[in-house]
Amino acid sequence: MIVDSALYRHGARVPDECEAHDYARLRAEVREEGDFVWLGLHEPDMDELSEVAAAFGLHPLAVEDAVNAHQRPKLERYADSLFLVLKTLWYVDADDAVETGEINMFIGPDFVVTVRHGRGADLRPARQHLEEHRRVLDHGLSAVVYAVCDSVVDAYREVALELEQDVDEVEESVFAPTRSDDSARIYTLKREIAEVRRAVLPLRDPMRRLAAGEVEGIAPEAGPFFRDVLDHLGQVDEVVDNLETMLSSAFDAQVSRISVQQNDDMRKISAGAALVVVPTLIAGIYGMNFSQMPELHWTFGYPFALSLMVGSSAVLWIFFKRSGWL
Repeated sequence: MIVDSALYRHGARVPDECEAHDYARLRAEVREEGDFVWLGLHEPDMDELSEVAAAFGLHPLAVEDAVNAHQRPKLERYADSLFLVLKTLWYVDADDAVETGEINMFIGPDFVVTVRHGRGADLRPARQHLEEHRRVLDHGLSAVVYAVCDSVVDAYREVALELEQDVDEVEESVFAPTRSDDSARIYTLKREIAEVRRAVLPLRDPMRRLAAGEVEGIAPEAGPFFRDVLDHLGQVDEVVDNLETMLSSAFDAQVSRISVQQNDDMRKISAGAALVVVPTLIAGIYGMNFSQMPELHWTFGYPFALSLMVGSSAVLWIFFKRSGWL
């Protein structure tokens, strides 16, 4: 599905009367130096993307990757065009889940084709922002690539902030006075953090190359802008590392706390058993009915046995209470 398509000249959108799928005619409108076409697609099938490939001369291997999606972030060169893959992320707080999508960018001498998969990272705000800032858009293709990368990495930062809040909640729950079992949530969050890392880490090398001006087809003057994106990407990476460490510590604390709670439970069970065992021992002795036992014919023998049971239990109860076992 075509989201938007336009020709840009001197930092402004040029009105055109091309049909939506007349890609060849749209590209033929490029006449002056610096003119370029930005075509945005959302989850196209192979037939639709093949038409785009024929009009813009896209490499078949890159087209196949763009249709199938599920690629790791990368930057590759095919003849005179670039193929950039970005993972998109958004957070579903109700499920503690990080959902993923993908943006594939074909960058040629006079065109940018963005192929988006998933509902995250809508590029229309980025396009609108560029169109409202003609001075930035006048930098041409480099400005579009920067705007898309910046939009994607900003979404990473939002996801990292959401994960931070959830990790803080887990820490509060682990160290709360009431008992709780946070093991399942800790595992879920660690799995989602791993998902973020799969998007962030492979993207650092392409951003470093763009920031250093090492990529032919991207203006070296755009390097400072990509350095800003790389800096934000590094911040997300640091946050993710810290969150993973905090979750591991929280899990260790959870296991230790469960162990301590189990020891407390065993002490209470042992104390309770002792309170029952001692009177039972006394009752067992007085129940043997040996004829030579002096208490058998004693008038106060029965009250004495009961008092001995109660007294021994009271002494044990006081001892366990002071020891913290009860």
